[in-house]
Amino acid sequence: MQKTSAAPVKFTHVQCGDCPIRHRAVCARCETDELVRLEETKYYRSFEAGQTIVWSGDRMDFVGSVVTGIATLTQTMEDGRRQMVGLLLPSDFVGRPGRETAAYDVVATTDLVMCCFRKKPFEELMVQTPHVGQRLLEMTLDELDAAREWMLLLGRKTAREKIASLIAIIARRDASLKMQKSEGRVIVDLPLTREAMSEYLGLTLETVSRQISALRKDGIIEIEGKRHITIPDFDRLIEEAGDDSDGGFLV
Repeated sequence: MQKTSAAPVKFTHVQCGDCPIRHRAVCARCETDELVRLEETKYYRSFEAGQTIVWSGDRMDFVGSVVTGIATLTQTMEDGRRQMVGLLLPSDFVGRPGRETAAYDVVATTDLVMCCFRKKPFEELMVQTPHVGQRLLEMTLDELDAAREWMLLLGRKTAREKIASLIAIIARRDASLKMQKSEGRVIVDLPLTREAMSEYLGLTLETVSRQISALRKDGIIEIEGKRHITIPDFDRLIEEAGDDSDGGFLV
């Protein structure tokens, strides 16, 4: 496969205090003076859907947070087989301080904007600004918990539970970004195509379509157009996902 990365595109500068992911991002614990330091080093990059942000094994000279859009983490085996191993949603962190190369292909699933920092200055900032390092540790532990839950989903859940779980994950994150509670009636725009869902969940496209139709028929979800989803009762969706009402991941 030929490597073609996206060219960065200008994005309107947003002050850190006004950022839509401020309360969830790596800067969430920062005080005013710390935000000023981040302002001095940040820049934005935009990618179109389908474009590669970074290839596995390539040197990565920046880190950053997804501001808008969704990206996928994909690993390619020696024989060319590919497996999607993770999703990057708004506020998720891209890159690892102290690691020179990328561990996975990172590809924009939708049009995507990232708030980026050059890696070396960011690593220095982590040492000098404890709130950044503390928040990154919290996010890393949350990511570990999510990975363990995802192992359960892929290994033990039925196709119906997998679809319900994925919808719940995205709905919870969307509600969190809007500082709303994911309870009762919830409305969300599903950012993934059914093809992407099938690849991520290890299901066929036909199975994904069939299970979405079944969830709609049973009144678990309502669909307007291709991706606009209304969840009449979020607790009922969680039950279909095989989780209790206090469980779930990627909250």
